[in-house]
Amino acid sequence: MSTTAETVYTRTDAVLGTFAIRPLDPFADAELLHGWVTHPKASFWMMQDASLPEVEREYMRIAAHEHHDAFIGLHEGRPAFLMERYDPAQLELVGLYEAQPGDVGMHFLVAPSERPLHGFTRAVITTVMAALFADPETERVVVEPDVENTAVHALNEAVGFVPDGPVQKPEKTALLSFCTRAQFEAATGLTGESI
Repeated sequence: MSTTAETVYTRTDAVLGTFAIRPLDPFADAELLHGWVTHPKASFWMMQDASLPEVEREYMRIAAHEHHDAFIGLHEGRPAFLMERYDPAQLELVGLYEAQPGDVGMHFLVAPSERPLHGFTRAVITTVMAALFADPETERVVVEPDVENTAVHALNEAVGFVPDGPVQKPEKTALLSFCTRAQFEAATGLTGESI
């Protein structure tokens, strides 16, 4: 796994320390990702039965797509989460909602851990959102988690997401939710300067 890739975003959490985000390398990171996406706790990622070559192919496809990116998140320099960014007007939500300029779609997955840290997942989603809003062109983040994924709904609400309602996707019924920059700042206390 590559540890020399250039980081694209860094944030220090007052309690949990340094988080950073780097581009995902579909070849070097495939084995790591395979362990994450096939773990029982990643059931909503819908890759439980994926083989290592299938995971590699999926992230090669994402890396090659002009409207989809994937990143590895680091905690204190160690891989700890996966982040995907996509254009919801081009992928995932085409025809399911009225896209606006500045909309950015997001997925995140926290790596399984034998020793979970209190508040870690919330620090991860805060870092992911801060990274997205660090781009001045991002006006609103759009998510579409499974309606049954109540744990992520609570996390989304904690960083400012407001549910819009269920939408039917081919693979699931999703809870479409939106978070503007102002909603994120109000929920987290982070401002444009600290993002």
